[in-house]
Amino acid sequence: MANATGVRSLADRPAGDQERALRELVPEDGAQPSGFHWQRMPDAERHAALIALATPELDRVYERIRGSGYALMLMDASGLVLYERSEPLSRDSARICPVSTPTPCLIVPASACRAADQPLTLEDLAGEDPQMLRNARSARRIADSNVSVLIQGPTGSGKEAFAHAMHLASSRASQSFVAVNCAAIPETLIESELFGYKAGAFTGARKDGMRGKILQSSGGTLFLDEIGDMPLMLQTRLLRVLEEQEIVPLGSENPVKVNLHVLAASHRNLREMIARGTFRDDLYYRLNGITLELPALRDRADKERVIHHALAAETGNGRPAAIERDALQRLLAYPWPGNVRELRNVIRTALAICDGGVIRRIDLPREIREAETVQIAPFTPQPPALGTTSTMTTAKGPGSANPLQVAERAALLSVIEDCHGNMTRVAMQLGMSRNTLYRRIKRHGIPLAHSA
Repeated sequence: MANATGVRSLADRPAGDQERALRELVPEDGAQPSGFHWQRMPDAERHAALIALATPELDRVYERIRGSGYALMLMDASGLVLYERSEPLSRDSARICPVSTPTPCLIVPASACRAADQPLTLEDLAGEDPQMLRNARSARRIADSNVSVLIQGPTGSGKEAFAHAMHLASSRASQSFVAVNCAAIPETLIESELFGYKAGAFTGARKDGMRGKILQSSGGTLFLDEIGDMPLMLQTRLLRVLEEQEIVPLGSENPVKVNLHVLAASHRNLREMIARGTFRDDLYYRLNGITLELPALRDRADKERVIHHALAAETGNGRPAAIERDALQRLLAYPWPGNVRELRNVIRTALAICDGGVIRRIDLPREIREAETVQIAPFTPQPPALGTTSTMTTAKGPGSANPLQVAERAALLSVIEDCHGNMTRVAMQLGMSRNTLYRRIKRHGIPLAHSA
């Protein structure tokens, strides 16, 4: 610390004093002045002199390599850094995850995605998943048409983000994008929220009235999230608005023309709701010009890329995010019932509590770090037990004589491998309980080596 303080004290001197001090220390002819002993100089003064002499040349070198990802450092024999210039991102990456770290880490720079306050585009959301790429391609083609779009997908899969990206890809991007969560607005208020009202329309109304969400979105995009939760009475009125392209605010007798482009979304099966009489079929067919299905996070082919993107999006101050490989494998194996929303919450919390800016397994929630995973042990054919014959119908190995049993065993092995041995996810993929899954695994003689 003393050396560093000395360096700063000389470096902070006025230019004239510093120049005179350097001339006294190192004359232009290179000879030492009478009575001067370089080796006897205090470390701080010697370091300061070296810095002052080398800085102009080092600065010129650094300007030539700037932006290449390299840092430029000058160190003495003791390891003290006399000069250092680097980009903040490179410097923080080195501090967070040095090359010599015994545990392999993945560093995701903050530049891997756009800033958190910038909306995502269709390209950002599509990633490398085949289904999402098809969705993005279809969305771009119909963005400027009058085709109604119904976005379906599980809760937390990013339906609103996808709708907003569609809006940005259209010619309406400069106009308003108005999102309405039909499940979050009380039934008694949803009509006034959507259609607005005139002054004095009801007790408690604003004295100057209110423009409803539909009118606010005129010329832009209206996104109706969780449309399946809209009351039947309002479904009828919404259908008329979509057909007539005009609204009548509460307390008013004069219709107001609107220019509507509606995107709707739901995690419910609307066809089943129609069969039960809880959703109007005519509204469904009006909204369902094209249906875009967003996959659950566990089903995405580019899940690791989504995790990298979430890591980068949750970092702040330009610092990169780092995660140990073991923790990353846990995130990849987890089935994510809450989808992308759950993933972002988990990463946000882990980054807040982790040490040194590196997410480790211990920083993850218990249900993720302790999720049961299994590894498929190598198959070794077992000899038949005494009293049994080779014509038994239950398959105990790939050489069974029953082709249906062999096919079922192969299918089980394939799903277990695809799910990285996560039995909870395997059961969900196959649509059966874990107990049933384990009975079938046992029946087919699939050996499993458990790991914590």
